Amino acid sequence: MAERFPDDVVQAVIAHMNGDHAEDNLVIVRGNGAPAATAAEMIDLDTEGGTWLATEPDGEREMTIAWPGRVTERADLRREVVALYEAAKELTD
Repeated sequence: MAERFPDDVVQAVIAHMNGDHAEDNLVIVRGNGAPAATAAEMIDLDTEGGTWLATEPDGEREMTIAWPGRVTERADLRREVVALYEAAKELTD
């Protein structure tokens, strides 16, 4: 069952992903079911996965993508985002 992180943790991760990794967000959504996306931003996360807002030619949609591994604490998030990115990058190259 998904557990929420404290709001300050969620907001810090989202701000980091959207501020420093906008292109990575796009790769993640393209590799996970939105290949025509032109933009993406992370909008939420919990212990089960991250949620992105993908902008596609037909509009926007939310995509929740499960973490590949187990997330129980904040430190696990970086590893799982990197794993999502690397897997998506292989699919989009």
